[in-house]
Amino acid sequence: MWMIPGQNQSWISEFILLGFSSDSTTNSILFIVFLLIYLSSVLGNGLIILLICLDTHLHTPMYFFLCILAMLDMSYVTTTMPQMLVHLLAHSQSISFACCWLQMYVFSALCMVEATFYAVMAYDRYVAICHPLRYTVILNWAVCIWLAAGSCACGFLFSLLHTYFTMSLPYCGSNKVNHYFCESPAVRSLACMDTHIIEMVDQILNVLMGLTPISLIVASYVHIAKAILKIKSNQARCKSFSTCASHLTVVFLFYGPSSYIYLKPNSSYSPEQDKKIALFYNAFTALLNPVVYSLRNKDIKRAFLKVIGHSKAG
Repeated sequence: MWMIPGQNQSWISEFILLGFSSDSTTNSILFIVFLLIYLSSVLGNGLIILLICLDTHLHTPMYFFLCILAMLDMSYVTTTMPQMLVHLLAHSQSISFACCWLQMYVFSALCMVEATFYAVMAYDRYVAICHPLRYTVILNWAVCIWLAAGSCACGFLFSLLHTYFTMSLPYCGSNKVNHYFCESPAVRSLACMDTHIIEMVDQILNVLMGLTPISLIVASYVHIAKAILKIKSNQARCKSFSTCASHLTVVFLFYGPSSYIYLKPNSSYSPEQDKKIALFYNAFTALLNPVVYSLRNKDIKRAFLKVIGHSKAG
């Protein structure tokens, strides 16, 4: 703790992350489970990145965006999981105010980038299905890079505002965060002042960065559905549906839990329930995304078999 000069009140200089359990045996089991989840997430997304980089047939806008999505998944799961694994085995679950601020900012930024990026991927599918002959013209590499850079810029800018509003609040009471990482709603619930106005501003940012991409995704898929229904070939129609189904699945896995956490008022905050939901969209989404795309994507399977074949031949 440190003291504000001229005041008889102690202010928080670190937080205690309570995690999921205080029992050492339970924590040892959770450590093994979460370590496997984390390693699987990193290896799965890393494999997708490797396959896309090695196979020249996958050097298209669609797989360029998928490669970035895999990088985002690896990054934001790494922002929280290693620290949680250390805390599961360590006697201390403390995190400094500065580290908490940084973790909240990076995690929030990566989530916002990913939320925006799903809209970019929906636009890619819209152009591929509704304007196939002009696909490479509309989505040339310059446009792809600008879309990726724009998503990153929006995410990191809005996250700075989002994190600033939370961490600028006065924290002078309990420093125990009932969560496994510094997520904004969990930390903000400890503030020793009325956070109503901050919540309203934060909600506006969350709606802007959440509902705007969702609206664009819905609009894209309305046009995509109309275009697919006009395709006469059953094989081509099934292929289009399969590609879109993979994207819609990961969108649902990400937006469902995250919207529940960030679009509800602070008064509805439920620590035990919310940290489990956060675990789902933080860890399990990063784990399931490679599975969804690899199982439903013949190009990814073909690239994997090609790499395996070269390995055996070598």
